[in-house]
Amino acid sequence: MEKINWLKEVNQRKEEFIADLQGLLQIKSILDEENATKDAPLGKGVKEALMYMLDLGKKDGFEAKNVENIAGHLQFGAGVESVGILCHVDVVPEGDGWTSDPYSAEIRDGKIYARGALDDKGPTMAAYYAMKIVKELKLPLSKEIRMIIGTDEESQWRCVDTYFKKESMPTMGFAPDADFPIIYAEKGIADFDIVQILEKMELENEAMLSVISFSSGRRYNMVPDFATARLYAQNEQEVMQRFNEYLNKGNLTGRYIMDKGGLILELDGVSAHGLEPDNGVNAGIKLAAFLAELKLDEKAAPFFTLVSNYFTEESRGEKLGVAYQDEITGDLTLNVGKLHYTQDSGGRLGLTMRYPVTTDMEKTKSKLDDLLGSFGFSIENFSNSKPHYVEKDSDLIQILRKVYEEQTGEKAELISIGGGTYARSLEKGVAFGPLFPGREDIAHQKDEYMIIDDLIKATAIYAQAIYELAK
Repeated sequence: MEKINWLKEVNQRKEEFIADLQGLLQIKSILDEENATKDAPLGKGVKEALMYMLDLGKKDGFEAKNVENIAGHLQFGAGVESVGILCHVDVVPEGDGWTSDPYSAEIRDGKIYARGALDDKGPTMAAYYAMKIVKELKLPLSKEIRMIIGTDEESQWRCVDTYFKKESMPTMGFAPDADFPIIYAEKGIADFDIVQILEKMELENEAMLSVISFSSGRRYNMVPDFATARLYAQNEQEVMQRFNEYLNKGNLTGRYIMDKGGLILELDGVSAHGLEPDNGVNAGIKLAAFLAELKLDEKAAPFFTLVSNYFTEESRGEKLGVAYQDEITGDLTLNVGKLHYTQDSGGRLGLTMRYPVTTDMEKTKSKLDDLLGSFGFSIENFSNSKPHYVEKDSDLIQILRKVYEEQTGEKAELISIGGGTYARSLEKGVAFGPLFPGREDIAHQKDEYMIIDDLIKATAIYAQAIYELAK
């Protein structure tokens, strides 16, 4: 059989690829449970993106299946074993400060800009075209090839949970939702809330400042880039002066607004993926730390003191007594993605903990329970996705190594990450691209983009990988 020039095959379909990708990126597929319906259980946008991919697959001759409007698959070929490609079409909220409309899929200087360009619509379309090329070349295969499409990866993974209750699990596979060369290990992910236990109390009138409300962040897995607080202050001028001093000292951007309902403070941060909080600037923690310096009412003081003392410049859990690392997956990290307070309900934090493969999670959670309990807080809504690890000498990894090295001429190093990809949904799955070594990781940030040449190159790698795994 003549050797296939995979890159040439992709380039022959480049214009069609870009057009289909722009169509997908222009769908605002953010989780929207407030407007959910029976036909769109996670919102109209995510269902529209799912149907876009399923309809595209039908047009190109794939067998398409919609699983309860929350997941689906495209497949071809047959065999006892199957190769799975796990993708998702939901995206995180766009945030502020974009150069162009985050859903315009604008192309500038060889890059395509949109929310989801990197995470995960760009890679999803690359994997789709890889499947399409293998199918159109009519190559001999011994396994079924199946792309599984999820719509809730950025939140609770209800899509894959629902999918695998209805459908079989592929024998092996990969998720194009992280970095090249090959990610063979992923940290565990624990999401939980820290909630203030309130006792009936009257607010002290002599408090310098009462916090009426405070809000920052919308997702566990995002560093909040904006925070706002509404206050009642006996001496508003003093608060504003101290706030300006705080902003200047920390080289931060913020503002105050005089309002009939009180004094409003706003502070800007820098968004980043919650797997590495130090890549961003947490606006909620910064504003909470400022408030903790003031004489707060006795209901607000414990909450803002907790945030200031245990989470300011602290992403590894050292002050909480849960810091840990191992050689496989590195440091435990903590991201405070949601911070909220009202006078009626008290304070609540939403955190994601990315913990190493060898962590004793039961012991770690027990330490947190004891410490937080001593300050009048409790842990609620604790969810835990256990670490994922594939043996280095497995057939899956050896084949992907061979493909990557042939396509790039570079050594396929095995790496571990703090993020969670759909690879962990498979008993034998790894994350495989699309971000090449040395490229900027701007997932979940403003002006998210993917270099088009990198997407083309990734598609060629995926095409050969699919064929090698399934032949």
